[in-house]
Amino acid sequence: MARYEFRLPDIGEGIAEAEIVAWHVKVGDMVGEDQQIADMMTDKATVEMESPVSGKVLRLAGEVGDMIPIGSVLVEFETEGGAAEQDAPAAAPADAAREDTVALSDGLVAPTQAQEEAVPVLDEAPAPKAEPAAAPAPKAEPEAKAHVLASPAVRQRARDLGIDLSQVRYAGDRIRHADLDAFLLYNGGGIAGAPRARRQDEAVKVVGLRRKIAENMQEAKRRIPHFTLVEEYDVTALEQTRAMMNSDRGDNPKLTMLPFLITAFARTLADYPQINATYDDEAQIVTRHGAVHMGMATQTPNGLMVAVIRNAEGRDLWNLAREVARLAEAARTGKATREELSGSTFTISSLGPMGGITSTPVINRPEVGIVAVNKVRETPVVIDGELEIRKLMNLSLSCDHRVVDGWDAALFMQDLKKLIENPLKLLSGA
Repeated sequence: MARYEFRLPDIGEGIAEAEIVAWHVKVGDMVGEDQQIADMMTDKATVEMESPVSGKVLRLAGEVGDMIPIGSVLVEFETEGGAAEQDAPAAAPADAAREDTVALSDGLVAPTQAQEEAVPVLDEAPAPKAEPAAAPAPKAEPEAKAHVLASPAVRQRARDLGIDLSQVRYAGDRIRHADLDAFLLYNGGGIAGAPRARRQDEAVKVVGLRRKIAENMQEAKRRIPHFTLVEEYDVTALEQTRAMMNSDRGDNPKLTMLPFLITAFARTLADYPQINATYDDEAQIVTRHGAVHMGMATQTPNGLMVAVIRNAEGRDLWNLAREVARLAEAARTGKATREELSGSTFTISSLGPMGGITSTPVINRPEVGIVAVNKVRETPVVIDGELEIRKLMNLSLSCDHRVVDGWDAALFMQDLKKLIENPLKLLSGA
């Protein structure tokens, strides 16, 4: 037997340390070469660490949330080999490292079933034990382990409910939330009137991306004097235009409200450079940007991220629709690059139909403005003495009062109204 010390490799960007955000092994476990052993997070990304050797885990460097210096021992193994195995090369981070850059705004992209439809993960059910024989007999060959497909959200819910996924019947290619509901129903957990088990209190350590989100939210609120202006918009004509374009879209992606709003904001921001800006409050420099790099707050299984649509002012509706879908999917599945998750000049946040009547979004520092898109609602409105049912929507604009005056914000919202309430003007570019 020999001991092998796996040291945390340099995972890029000249960082000095990384945070342990998850252990996938524990002391005493037997692991195989290339088996995932831990997730480490730098300032920008979560990186999966894999074992360079096969052996037994003797020691782990720390607990979830601890910071580990580059080059220090992360895991100590007991291996079968001799001294030569001590010289095994340090494992490099997994090729497909997840890019979990910090989401600084508190908004979301229009609701999806992202968590349920995320990349499935394999759950392994334990192989059934062989029945004891009456007389000594050769050991039965172990059966192949069953592989159960389920998303991270479903897996977490199953753990919370104490459900063994290998016992859940399902149709299709994976277990979904509806399959868990059916399991609970037929096993007494969902029968009307049946007492529900109360969840126990639990202390959850704030680590990884969630810690980064918390730190940046706190810093944004501490350093930026926010003010929020809410304006109501009649989107009846815009919704009619959207429906008409979707009915004859051919191979183009389906249009949501978001590409129209991004177009309207990009056009209006050209006349308000003090809002399409970033503020370095330490150097006391405001940078007014020529291009509109639209941040799009996106909910992912790991937390909020801000994906960036580069040069939004130069894209048409169909191109924006493709880019919105592409970036949202990349963020949710952890495939977005650092460039796609940084460098925004203004951020839009939308909860879609789940949005409230109004909201107060937190600025994505160092930007100076963010808008929250609230839900569309049908409301009776008096027009020329007649009562009509119109589709109305509120937009909530938060600005950095050190850079943007309330008057400028009010003018900006009124100019925005001219485009949103007049789709022909919005689409003509006039």
